[in-house]
Amino acid sequence: MNRLLPVGPLLSGALAVVTCAAVALTPAPALAAGTSTGHRAEPDSLVQVTARVETPPVFDDEAGGNGDADDPAIWVNRRDRSRSVVIGTVKNAGLQVFDLRGRLVQTVAPPAAPAADDEPGRFNNVDIVPGFRLGARRVDLAVVSDRGRDQIRAYAIDARTGRLSDVTAADVPLAFSADQTQVNDQQTVYGLTTYVDPDGTAYAVGTRRHTPQIGLFRLVAEHGRVSYRRVDTADFPTSFRLRDGRSWSPCEDPGEGPQLEGLVVDEANHTLYAAQEDVALWRLKLGRGRFGTEPRIVERTQEFGVPAAYDPKTEECAVTGADPGYGGRIAADVEGLTIYATGRRSGTLLVSSQGDNTFYTYDRRTLAPLRHFAVVDGRRTDGSSDCDGADTVSTPLPGYPHGLLVVQDGDNTPDVVDGDGEPRTVTDFKFVSAQVLRHR
Repeated sequence: MNRLLPVGPLLSGALAVVTCAAVALTPAPALAAGTSTGHRAEPDSLVQVTARVETPPVFDDEAGGNGDADDPAIWVNRRDRSRSVVIGTVKNAGLQVFDLRGRLVQTVAPPAAPAADDEPGRFNNVDIVPGFRLGARRVDLAVVSDRGRDQIRAYAIDARTGRLSDVTAADVPLAFSADQTQVNDQQTVYGLTTYVDPDGTAYAVGTRRHTPQIGLFRLVAEHGRVSYRRVDTADFPTSFRLRDGRSWSPCEDPGEGPQLEGLVVDEANHTLYAAQEDVALWRLKLGRGRFGTEPRIVERTQEFGVPAAYDPKTEECAVTGADPGYGGRIAADVEGLTIYATGRRSGTLLVSSQGDNTFYTYDRRTLAPLRHFAVVDGRRTDGSSDCDGADTVSTPLPGYPHGLLVVQDGDNTPDVVDGDGEPRTVTDFKFVSAQVLRHR
């Protein structure tokens, strides 16, 4: 089933943020919230925090295996919390597994291309499914979107060590594509999150690259391996009616639509949060094995409603008119989403505001705005910029009594140069105290 989801009511973009007075959180000079809205906004106190740990650098070149850190998932070892691990996607370099000190303990390569002219595996997002029944046993799974092969892959997590083993069925279907030709065009599965229904059925939600489409996939066990069935799809809007009566569409490269990537499910509230990168943070209800039909915008990007057009000379989008003032606070792209759960329904929703290297948080129950913070340079680590993915747990862990927040850093420093003296593209993950997400 494929349907166009209607646009819900738009909330005001100029929202007040509760400032933070917790220990070790440093307020920065006041900024203006929603500066693109064209009207006076409440003051926004940016909080600065630093990472305690960073993972080894990942290099996006041939020498580095074309690695690119993107999305983390935290697995809590219920037997021994000190042996909990962070699993990170590094695209063409596969998966990396880190201990709580940020040390690399395992690398898992993506699958090879099925034929010489086909695309190889490229891991984009990862999430955890706890207690999946696989034959006679229950295992925790790391579930991964393979945007290169247009597949969803599953890795069993060893309950003692946290090490991964591939349990993907050999004949898993393509997530979105009709055939390998479409796979090679790379409008493939992109963002991913997972959840478990009250009846115990496990699902993955995946976005599709360069399109406004998402898919719902039921995870199934087959002969001791994991496969899936696509059970629903939905298309998000590509154009929006503004309050002044005009229609607006975000500017994209030719042939591409406004894609989504960041996803998270609030299982207790049966709600999916989805980040449409150039547009807004959305929420929509989930039914049993289906998407709800009435998504609502939680907050728009600063650029929402701003007229722009693709310039073939520069191969970039250029603003073509005045800002009409309908934008929110989030600087595009809207990226990583995660929920810091402090009770069945209480806690904090986090979103990465990639365009200004910051994060916004919201009350999980009411979606009232809470904090605006940045992960900045500290004594032992640099900060997080251009953040794609994030994950958090409220479970106390060694060194993290309030829980752990892991964020991707899309521009790790200090710079590293190659043999020709040119800077290498380098990324990694930062481990941050989740104290910054506590608000009650």
